[in-house]
Amino acid sequence: MPYPFPPDVSQRIHTHLERGHFQTEDDVLRAAITALERESDDLAAIQAGINDVDAGQFHPFTEIDAEFRQKQNLADKA
Repeated sequence: MPYPFPPDVSQRIHTHLERGHFQTEDDVLRAAITALERESDDLAAIQAGINDVDAGQFHPFTEIDAEFRQKQNLADKA
C-alpha cells in the first residue's frame, strides 16, 4: 500500500537506499519496525529486571560470580 511519507522521512529512506544498505523502501521499513520491536522487547526485559530488584528477587553479583567460578573450577578473584 503506497504511503506518502513526510519529506524528512522520505529523505532518510532514500539516503539508506543510496548508500546501498537496502534494496527497496519496504526493506528500510521492515528494518525500522524490527528495530522498534527489539527496542520494545529490550525495554520490557529491563523493566522486568527492575521489578525483580524492587521485589527483592535477585542475587548479588558476588554470589553468582562465586557459584560460576566454582562450577567452572576457576580460581577466586585476586
